[in-house]
Amino acid sequence: MLELFNGESALWMLFTTGFLSATLLPGGSEANLIATLKLGDNLVWMVVLVATLGNTLGGMTNYWLGRLLPDKTSDEKHGHKALQWLKKYGFVSLFFSWLPVIGDPLCLAAGWLRMHHWLSFFIIMAGKAARYSVLALIVQGFL
Repeated sequence: MLELFNGESALWMLFTTGFLSATLLPGGSEANLIATLKLGDNLVWMVVLVATLGNTLGGMTNYWLGRLLPDKTSDEKHGHKALQWLKKYGFVSLFFSWLPVIGDPLCLAAGWLRMHHWLSFFIIMAGKAARYSVLALIVQGFL
């Protein structure tokens, strides 16, 4: 059974869980990242890259869902914490899109506020890459 989750299939599973955990669906990808690293079938940088890409694309899915919402940027009745962060700190807030609970709404709110998509993409990716890199360093015993 374990041979089903070796090599390339482990990377596909990691990409999928990374993507799904970054959407508004519940879930996490950290355990899968750790398991993939422990298998030792893939280079560490490849595992981090695959997890980052899946999680970033999931975050951008939330961003584009936010773009589908009617533009209500002047509507102050919507006081969700993610929206408040984005209005106060701007694009920098998106670096923290990896945080539990608030991360997914940050991406959704960025789309709703019509923030520039490429800048949003790169900042979301940087935050998620930093999170997975630190986790990989811990698993590998460097931190």
